[in-house]
Amino acid sequence: MKFTSAFLILIIPLLSLNDNDNERVVKNTSFFKGEVLTYKVHYGFINAASATMIIGDDLHQINGRDCYKIEVFGRSVGMFDLFLRIRDTWGTYLDSSAMVTRKFYRKIEEGKYRKHEIVEFDQKENLARVRTWDKRKKLWKPEEVFDTPDYVQDLVSGYYYLRTFDFNTIEEGETIKIAAFFDDEVYDFEIRFDGREVLKTKLGKIKSLKLTPLMPENELFDGENSIRVWLSDDINKVPLKIKAEMFVGAVEVDITDFQKGIMMFTSFI
Repeated sequence: MKFTSAFLILIIPLLSLNDNDNERVVKNTSFFKGEVLTYKVHYGFINAASATMIIGDDLHQINGRDCYKIEVFGRSVGMFDLFLRIRDTWGTYLDSSAMVTRKFYRKIEEGKYRKHEIVEFDQKENLARVRTWDKRKKLWKPEEVFDTPDYVQDLVSGYYYLRTFDFNTIEEGETIKIAAFFDDEVYDFEIRFDGREVLKTKLGKIKSLKLTPLMPENELFDGENSIRVWLSDDINKVPLKIKAEMFVGAVEVDITDFQKGIMMFTSFI
């Protein structure tokens, strides 16, 4: 599990299934073209990295469907950059109507670790086609094909789909199962809704939704309830803060800025 992988898993979304053969239509009033979100990652008082999430200014056609192009950039900063240089790029083509992934890619540079892959999703046939770059041979490896569930999400598209969800339809303490395709596997997650509170952020005090992703046993996070996530309790559903207890220590991710889009925090108090 690598740095930006951990960041994205913290904000992985709720997944809705639909038995209709036709493409679903998901109402979205939360985000649009041109939006930019910026975060900082820190261990205590030490700033370790920054992350930026950008929705492109234009729609792109993927298999005849209009899609947002969304990219996530993660990089180490300051003294942390001297010990572990991180330059990660993740991207998705998110269907602007069905709110489901059509194509996903990532280019990872973390220390000496490198990975470059492209995943094309066939949502009608429930397949993911994966191509991985062979750095040593300087060519693409043979395509691999994997079965996927209905309306599977990648880690980036899933975050944006989450922002369309109406949390007024679930009760505090309710746990919801989710699914996403990552590293050639389908992962089933559970997220518990833990109610609401007012959160102090750099952007001011904001009414927020509290979520706890229930983590399976792994080598990165320390326990099932090791992660807490706060989303803005308004039309935008923006991730505001993440706290994670990891085996390497406590890590926090905080929003620092937003630009464009409809980022109008109606819940400021």
